[in-house]
Amino acid sequence: MQRTDPLDTGAGSLLRQPKAVWATAGASVVAFMGIGLVDPILPSIARGLSATPGQVSLLFTSYFLITAFAMLVTGWVSSRIGGRRTLLLGLALVVVFAGLSGTSDSVAELVGFRAGWGLGNALFVSTALAVIVGAAAGGSAAAILLYESALGLGMACGPLLGALLGDASWRYPFFGTAALMAVGFLCITAFLKEQPRPARRTSLLDPLKALGHGGLASVAASAFFYNYTFFTVLAFTPFVLDMTPYRSGAVFFAWGVLLAVFSVVVAPRLQRRFGSLKVLGGSLLLLAADVLVLGYGDRGTAVVCTILSGAFIGVNNTVYTELALGVSDAPRPVASAGYNFVRWFAAAAAPFFAPRIEEWTDVHVPFVVAAVTAVAGAAVVAVRRRALVHEVQELEPRHAAEDGVAVFAD
Repeated sequence: MQRTDPLDTGAGSLLRQPKAVWATAGASVVAFMGIGLVDPILPSIARGLSATPGQVSLLFTSYFLITAFAMLVTGWVSSRIGGRRTLLLGLALVVVFAGLSGTSDSVAELVGFRAGWGLGNALFVSTALAVIVGAAAGGSAAAILLYESALGLGMACGPLLGALLGDASWRYPFFGTAALMAVGFLCITAFLKEQPRPARRTSLLDPLKALGHGGLASVAASAFFYNYTFFTVLAFTPFVLDMTPYRSGAVFFAWGVLLAVFSVVVAPRLQRRFGSLKVLGGSLLLLAADVLVLGYGDRGTAVVCTILSGAFIGVNNTVYTELALGVSDAPRPVASAGYNFVRWFAAAAAPFFAPRIEEWTDVHVPFVVAAVTAVAGAAVVAVRRRALVHEVQELEPRHAAEDGVAVFAD
């Protein structure tokens, strides 16, 4: 891409934010913790509920399948009841279903409760991005970095919390998340005031219509392949490493730290120097090589490659978010909803297929498939490069004018 400073924002402006933004970002950290929370305790859950790895992997599949469909609903809900109420509704659902997850007596119950958790998380996380974009000082650049910071910190702390609490019982991390989200609920209630609702209500079909734009459809297709790779690492690797909760938590904590640093600090600098599409394509190819080595290396190599993948995932997350928000002529919340609707299907598919591919073949092949999907994501970017560059440049002035306008759908 020809953009010279896609996420150029000073550290000072990034830190000088209203209390409402910090409250929303803080609750977002806890929300993202819920994604990686179960990583270090997946083997413990399997043993505790007498379940197979394939059955336990459905914790991710149910969560993200509901999340994908919820993306068509979040904008419809938030444009009618407002961003603050949507955030509170999402938080309340997470508190209830995270707590219920800790009481599960069977893997089927736990999978079902995780689906309800996914609905609440979708309502909260998608609306949180829109609220931060609307309320953050410094425009969309600062907002995206704040959001990615919350994502990275949550991804890093989730496995650590899961390990610390899960060492005593696999149930405790779920109760801990419910308690933290309850604190987030109180913070949003105290610090976030209701913002003006958008002039036009979002329909259920608007995100699907937005995908009719070639640039957005291309970004979503590339992100679909990338997310399959991402969640193969996140959901399947813990079974391959087969470590204690503490050791597995330490590995994914280090992974999350790299994810946070590369998404917030490294990615913007790489984009300014090389352009977003070159950075994205190169990062996807490096991720493909990394997961291939992960699949065929010994345990030590697998640990190193798992941690290293966080760097590439961090870069990819930031670039994809920026592209999804800026590539089409649809309002940012609607474009983001369509984009997320597509990509979360891959997050649901990878945890389901990876253990089954291992059963049909061997432990190496799921990582070969993950490497192929990362390359496929890079191929989409390469094929659509010219159109993406042109479309982003044409739309930059309009999106710049939107910065600072409150929106409440994603």
